[in-house]
Amino acid sequence: MSLFLLDGNGSAEPDAEVVGAKAAGLMRMANAALPIPPAFVLGTALCADYHAHGGRLDAKVPELIARGIRHVEQCTAQRFGGTRRPLLVSVRSGAPVSMPGMLDTVLDVGLCESTLPGLLLATGDPVFVWDSYRRLIQCYAEVVDGSSPAPFTALVDDAIQRHGVPAANELDVAALRELTGRMLDAYRSVVGRPFPQDPTVQLTGAIEGVFRSWNTERAVAYRRLERLTGLPGTAVTVQAMVFGNCGLGSGSGVAFTRDPATGEHNLYLDFLLDAQGEDVVAGRNGIGDGSGDGVATDLTPELARRLREVSNTLESVFTDAQDFEFTVEEGTIWMLQTRDAKRTPWAALRIACDLVDEGIIDRDTALDRLRGYDLDQISRHRLASASAQRPLGRAVPAGMGVASGPIALDVTTATARAEHGEPPILVRPEASTDDVAALAVCGGLLTAGGARTSHAAVVARQLGVVCLVNCTSLTIDTEAHVVRIGAHELQEGDPITLDGGDGSVYAGGLELVEERPTELIDRVHAWQQDQAAQRAQLSDPSRRRIED
Repeated sequence: MSLFLLDGNGSAEPDAEVVGAKAAGLMRMANAALPIPPAFVLGTALCADYHAHGGRLDAKVPELIARGIRHVEQCTAQRFGGTRRPLLVSVRSGAPVSMPGMLDTVLDVGLCESTLPGLLLATGDPVFVWDSYRRLIQCYAEVVDGSSPAPFTALVDDAIQRHGVPAANELDVAALRELTGRMLDAYRSVVGRPFPQDPTVQLTGAIEGVFRSWNTERAVAYRRLERLTGLPGTAVTVQAMVFGNCGLGSGSGVAFTRDPATGEHNLYLDFLLDAQGEDVVAGRNGIGDGSGDGVATDLTPELARRLREVSNTLESVFTDAQDFEFTVEEGTIWMLQTRDAKRTPWAALRIACDLVDEGIIDRDTALDRLRGYDLDQISRHRLASASAQRPLGRAVPAGMGVASGPIALDVTTATARAEHGEPPILVRPEASTDDVAALAVCGGLLTAGGARTSHAAVVARQLGVVCLVNCTSLTIDTEAHVVRIGAHELQEGDPITLDGGDGSVYAGGLELVEERPTELIDRVHAWQQDQAAQRAQLSDPSRRRIED
């Protein structure tokens, strides 16, 4: 079976190897009465077939797509390609094992010249409609046609500057309509053909784009790094769009049910008003300014309360700390994804112990989850003393610990430094999953923009890289190989220190002290000894004869 239908009323729970981890998580959330947009899933076997046949869809796929679309239409009372209440969909990847940010997604599929008037009529919100259209054009060019984001990002930056607004979501209708026209022209110029105006063509192209992302350089590098072998490919989840970009009563966010850096039992959350999900996870938009802890401040008390309830429900269902993505559409929360949270070894140890204390898991389960960690090597660094040196600037911490090393401005330089025994600090405009190969050999990551829950920050944290994002005083001159933090100028290769505790950035390499969670380590070692003793008793033939 290659087609699976999802709605919000609960459904079966197929194997993640077949439907992908994302769809399996959606099904379990639906069964727990959490709100998910209706969807259909094309299974992982179709991705394997696609690549086995040289990048051609199986002949049965168009009918599977048509059946899936009919299901979503029935659930939403909207019509894909309709001129009155048009259905728009997201096309999302879903590997059998979570690969944060390594595979592609296309949002707002189905918006075109014929459906745009109907969406305007249905919503009465031209700002939202034109904003969604310009987003689709750029995303489609990048994912489906392999375009660089640069020409489209330049158009957005130019519109922001010319109209004197701080961000794209503050452009008015006239500016957004003009920007969309310019993006359509750029698409024709970059791709060599007009932007497709047939929603079915858009959908088929987006599905193929997601299948192709399975073999991108970053995806292959991540699977090699994580030793993920023998996987068939990615599933594709086609889901009714829910919109976080339809005003200040809407937004998109990413949350961890526990702090993935330290393991503390606090909701760790980034949220952007009037934004779609890619604005948070792609690493291109800054959240927080380094003056606080980076926690979203745009949540109403009621929304914060409901998200804590969601967090508790997820942990009771999945019995582990979760990383979940959600959209708020005019006050309504919609769940888009959940997965076991990527975490530092320090956090893994604390979370396992806390979950035992809370009765969510038993000791054997905790030991099984910690089996891949060398407990005696779990540590973090802090500055040897309160530094008398003033920081060059501050950023939003996305990990923990302290790292010192020479500045590297690109993947090649970072890799070369590491090969010579100098784990560098990678300094970038934004956190990008394209840098995964460099992150694996770096001691730290410092970015001018981005969010601590972006996909690249998630990967960096899992790898134990000290990560600071959205350092608003940081500028990078790649041609001159120079970075500036405030008024201070540094050359590529100069040493800097990142403090993942408070987000401070210092010049030079500072003295560090190592810390270890000794109490937790000793506790888990005692569990291991008890488990070994129990197994020895069960395997002792003389004891079995006495009991018999």
